[in-house]
Amino acid sequence: MNSTKCILATTELLLVLPAMLFMTSLLVRNLEPAQYEPARSAIRVVEWYGAHPWTLGIFLIALPLTVFIIGCVALLRSWLTDAKLRQAALEAFAAVRAHLATLAIAGATVVAAGVLAVVAIHVITD
Repeated sequence: MNSTKCILATTELLLVLPAMLFMTSLLVRNLEPAQYEPARSAIRVVEWYGAHPWTLGIFLIALPLTVFIIGCVALLRSWLTDAKLRQAALEAFAAVRAHLATLAIAGATVVAAGVLAVVAIHVITD
């Protein structure tokens, strides 16, 4: 990976980090009772975002939108200039097509595991 792509990837991760923190806090605050960690810290993060109205516009809309646009442009530029990338993508699509049933089984298994995890958390917390 060249240094420009590395810098771009790092910058994009840093720009989307505040939104990831908020979304993760929304999830974590519901996993445990509020008096225990990490739920207590997650509640503080969510409350901070709620107390500052500008965070919605900047951290949750503007920065992720910027990352999305820059990422699309960078991916399109890579797609148009890199023949090896196009060839690798075509080979990956061919492999997916050849093993579609197995991938569907794997996807359904992962979804089932997620559903079971959510149900287990719900049963444990009630």
